Amino acid sequence: MIKHYLFSIFFFTGIIIISLIFLPAFFLPQVVILKGGKLMGYWTKFCLRVFLSSNVIIKGEENILRNQKFFIACSHQSMFETFYLQTIFNSPVFILKKELILIPIFGWYLKKIGSISIKRNQISKDNLSFFNDISKMVKSSDRPIVIFPQGTRVLPSEKPPFKKGVSRIYQELKISCQPIAINSGYVWPKKGPKQSYKNITVSILKSIPAGLPKEEFANTLQNSIYSELDLLN
Repeated sequence: MIKHYLFSIFFFTGIIIISLIFLPAFFLPQVVILKGGKLMGYWTKFCLRVFLSSNVIIKGEENILRNQKFFIACSHQSMFETFYLQTIFNSPVFILKKELILIPIFGWYLKKIGSISIKRNQISKDNLSFFNDISKMVKSSDRPIVIFPQGTRVLPSEKPPFKKGVSRIYQELKISCQPIAINSGYVWPKKGPKQSYKNITVSILKSIPAGLPKEEFANTLQNSIYSELDLLN
């Protein structure tokens, strides 16, 4: 329990300090503040190792798509993936819930790095332009989009069906999908204390090429991620 509190204190203090250090970057080119995002990812790994004795293991690096546009579909069990994926990929663009954008300073940072927000379970003017925003981002940048098809953080034991939005994105963008399975919930659950002496594995799975029928893509994606999580768990 002591390690849990130490981790939380040092981790969030570090995130706040990094955010404050990079405040001047709000007036500089986006590439500057993106370096702050990577720094937060490395800080996350450092805190996990020092305070929880947890290592981060990356599996399947050879599957990472290169020299082409793609989007990432990742399992979501904790805050870990929103920070650490920035150290593996080229400053990914996160699709996240609208509430996060409203957080002072941190929300400003999310907007500055180009995060795309959506109001979950609502039909709004912003949500109607959601797919247009994603399409524009993909066409104008080499940064991959990250979507969490489960819709929110879940417990390791939970396997909700993936949201339909990920299939719509696949159909609209007509680019490959890079599936990723992460078992972070065993160390950093969405509720309750953090756990020590357990490793987090980031498993980068074989890509799903563009052009599949929407339902076939949805089934392939869900089966590949949940099958991998079964192995990791």
